[in-house]
Amino acid sequence: MKKLSMIVLILSVSLSYAQTAGQGPPDHPSVTVQGRTYTPRSILARNMGTPEDQTTQFPPHKIIGNIYYVGTRTLSSFLIVTPQGNILINSTYERNVPTIEKSVQQSGFKFSDIKILLGTHAHGDHQEGDAAVKQLTGAQVMMMAEDVPALREMKPGGKEHPIDKILHDGESVTLGGTTLVAHLTAGHTRGCTTWTTKAQEGGKTYNVVINCSLRPPNVLTPPITDEFNRSFKRVRSLPCDVQVGDHPAQYDMQTKYAKLRSGGRNPFIDPASCKLEADIEEAMFHAILAEQQKAAQP
Repeated sequence: MKKLSMIVLILSVSLSYAQTAGQGPPDHPSVTVQGRTYTPRSILARNMGTPEDQTTQFPPHKIIGNIYYVGTRTLSSFLIVTPQGNILINSTYERNVPTIEKSVQQSGFKFSDIKILLGTHAHGDHQEGDAAVKQLTGAQVMMMAEDVPALREMKPGGKEHPIDKILHDGESVTLGGTTLVAHLTAGHTRGCTTWTTKAQEGGKTYNVVINCSLRPPNVLTPPITDEFNRSFKRVRSLPCDVQVGDHPAQYDMQTKYAKLRSGGRNPFIDPASCKLEADIEEAMFHAILAEQQKAAQP
């Protein structure tokens, strides 16, 4: 296992496959990062929460500068505000679009002012609502080329998935003086996209990273393994002062939001935690890979 950048990372692989009948497939391997133990199932549960969590509005709030959270308890949606209109990242499920619209309005903005719709990756819990947002706002829908085939298959209620512009690794999206850069961080999906931008607060400029999920599948094929190896390296290379992700648990949103409400320094400005999610997911990636390689030995 290659060295990870965080100060403490202890990896343990659980080789016990015994599970109680009716509990589904074995939940292994396990990894311990900064004193917390994770399994594939626990990471998925952490990310998704309950069906109620996925659809219940989380209080909308400013993260930093012109970036706002307008998603649910466990599915992130971000609004980037500019003088020439706004950018929305992640429409989540189609049924959540009215909730996102409500959060945008409660933040003091018009839903109809959304001019560009972006996404992190081609899974329904992040981009199923694209067609509905397009219908309500007329926003230009832009997506990474590698995710286009999967998105074309995403047709809630029979709606065709809108595609107005296809993006490529390193391409920029600019509106009203704000620029977002699309970084291909494939593995979770072929076109998984991590976005970077800059935000100003208190006379300072901060590097903001909006991570795409780095959660590996239970089976790693050679192409997917290569994608993850490149993506972990890419994510670690990105300058970061503020890290958020497509699931709030990836950046401990609820704890930071509670601190935000108590006043004082902006808790989302936290360079020390920028690579924690990458540490967790890379540890799991290597543990799954090690299990597969051991099982393949004669």
